[in-house]
Amino acid sequence: MAADFHNPISRAIPPEEMAETLSKFRSSQERGKEEYAAMINTFYDLITDFYEYGWGQSFHFAPGVRGASFEEALAAHQYFLGEGIGLAPGMKVLDVGCGVGGPQRSLARKFGASIVGLNISAYQVEKCAAYNKEAGLENLCSVLHGDFMDIPAEEGSFDAVYHVEALAHAPDKTDAYAEIFRVLRPGAVFAGYDWCVTPEYDGENPAHREVMQRIEFGNALPGIASFADVTEGLRAAGFERIEARDRAPDADPQTPWYRSLEGNGLTLRGLPRTRLGRKITTAALRVLEGVRAVPTGSLAVQEVLNIAADSLVEAGRLGIFTPMYYHKARKPG
Repeated sequence: MAADFHNPISRAIPPEEMAETLSKFRSSQERGKEEYAAMINTFYDLITDFYEYGWGQSFHFAPGVRGASFEEALAAHQYFLGEGIGLAPGMKVLDVGCGVGGPQRSLARKFGASIVGLNISAYQVEKCAAYNKEAGLENLCSVLHGDFMDIPAEEGSFDAVYHVEALAHAPDKTDAYAEIFRVLRPGAVFAGYDWCVTPEYDGENPAHREVMQRIEFGNALPGIASFADVTEGLRAAGFERIEARDRAPDADPQTPWYRSLEGNGLTLRGLPRTRLGRKITTAALRVLEGVRAVPTGSLAVQEVLNIAADSLVEAGRLGIFTPMYYHKARKPG
């Protein structure tokens, strides 16, 4: 029951500090690359519980699969990544930017690898550790509090590394890849899904630029990479490129990656993700905040997420953005 009806109001922040935290987040956005850590931390303090309310414990998109539920599509997307890096029992693996650990637990169950979830958000680290314990996966899943730009691990510590849309927050792709390169053992593989503009994006088109700026604002991003930024960054960090392609075209044409935000195939669990569900949540928060039943600032957080969702749908329809640019590369050795 709790998973289906997660309270969207942040429990990371004392109610009396909600408005101040929102103000700090907006200030850090003005210096996104320089203050990326503050921006990410305040963002996830504000929105983690909102995300769980609408998304469950896996905060990412997936190509739609004909006849499959949203949750089944998410799992299939995770398994594709696990298979790509050859997860197996006995491996020690790093999940970069693990969120509250949905993919970590899914992949540990499926492949039997030991997975360490790295996260800059203390609130998400705490939640991830609790969920790992609740799932009975403490023998396979652990959590490491730290920044992926300065990973608190020794050189060559891991047999594989992956991320699921986490490095969209990186202020410098090459520097982030260099840290991942450092903690991988020689010959090991790094793979992930990243948020990128597609070749259809036209930086001279004001409408294209505006929708990307709204995605950046609504998702605490210091910028959005191109496909070349990813592949060239991997090469500059020392990786051997194995494969890189957009997985968005793998979706069933009737269920593109952004369909879950539009309202197709409504279910009680999926309603909060949809346009209708977002309108209902916004209206409810407006009333509840007005009578001081929820902290001041709750409505403003929901409105940030509405901007994010609507902009992602628009960019998806235009074909100028993907949240699933798949890349796999190996550390020589």
